[in-house]
Amino acid sequence: MNPTRQTTSAPVAAPERLHALDAVRAGALLLGLVLHATMPFLPGQQVWMVRDEPSTTLGVLFAVPHIFRMPLFFVIAGFFARLSLHRRGLRGFVGDRLKRIAVPLVAFWPVLFASIAAVFVWGVTRQWGPQAAEAIPQPEGSFLETFPLTHLWFLYVLLLFYGAALAARGLLAPIDRRLHLRPGVDRATKALLRSGLAPLVLAVPTAVALFLRQDWLMWLGVPSPDHGFLPNAPALAAFGVAFAFGWLLHRQKEELRVLERRWLPHLVAAVGLTVAYLGIVGVTVTLDPSAQPAAQDPITRLALALCYPLATWTWTFGLVGLAMRFLSGPRPAVRYVADSSYWVYLVHLPILMVAQVLLFPLDLPALAKYALALVTTLPIMVLSYHLLVRYSYLGSLLNGRRHVRPGRRGRGERTLAAEAR
Repeated sequence: MNPTRQTTSAPVAAPERLHALDAVRAGALLLGLVLHATMPFLPGQQVWMVRDEPSTTLGVLFAVPHIFRMPLFFVIAGFFARLSLHRRGLRGFVGDRLKRIAVPLVAFWPVLFASIAAVFVWGVTRQWGPQAAEAIPQPEGSFLETFPLTHLWFLYVLLLFYGAALAARGLLAPIDRRLHLRPGVDRATKALLRSGLAPLVLAVPTAVALFLRQDWLMWLGVPSPDHGFLPNAPALAAFGVAFAFGWLLHRQKEELRVLERRWLPHLVAAVGLTVAYLGIVGVTVTLDPSAQPAAQDPITRLALALCYPLATWTWTFGLVGLAMRFLSGPRPAVRYVADSSYWVYLVHLPILMVAQVLLFPLDLPALAKYALALVTTLPIMVLSYHLLVRYSYLGSLLNGRRHVRPGRRGRGERTLAAEAR
């Protein structure tokens, strides 16, 4: 059957769970813990509530996942969004996205924001005194520009992309009634992937957006749209292209095998591009764009603006291909991690921040404190998932299914497949 002729008026049978892509999505979320745990140790200017011993190693550990983590997530999100739309139909898709994305955003944000703000003030006060806490700068600008979405910004951006995708489908349907345009897009997607030029072509929108951004902080790469309801241009370019590519990739699911065959060359290219980028930019935090070594040279700036998204896409293709190669089969431990990753990411930040505040006075190396922050908080997050979420309504809200406790089989487990995420 030609996939372009499939309608979305009614749900279709659920396919087998895509274990590899589930694992990739979980990894992208959990890398957020790895990244956020480095924040007190970044070399350069202070950007966190507590300032600990600077570590170049942890600076690299912050910079490298930041290159690919969220674009990788949005590729998988776009893929699963189209899968869900075709499984559930339009009405079912909208209802499911509202339940699993919009409701957690609205319900969790007040609690998480209050917790993060309280711990932040506590950390500043503990290290620098109450006067420093009173002097914490407030964001300038309108409500639309400064609203603190915190680490939940990805849920808000996902809702924007869902709306844009549905709007684009609604506009395209009457224009392409004879199905000339969509098969052409499919052929172009397939040709692009098979040609090996996909990372370069997909990097161009982000490269242009980064080059044109006058206050581009090169050590940060694509700035996260965690403040305000109007995402910045580089974030829209990077994450929007990633979501759209994932959507189109679902129309060409067999092309995942191309990424599987090329996982090693993509990862080799990713490492080389990353080393080149960080070798010029460094990992030292500066909040003054003009103070960056490459800021005044337009040729270097252009090269870096292209190098960064090229690294993003080679990492993305390499990691998806790696997962397809080695994680395509069912593995109970991987599946458990995939199921828990959404909850763990939602709740991790205030818990991790508490550990950072408690650890910073200790006379230990930076790497030891970093490891302690993770190994003491991750079990709390996973245990809370197991006790409070996995077998409860929260589990069905976040993951689309509620697991049955061992020994209670037959009590009505909800059986929505995880691909519909």
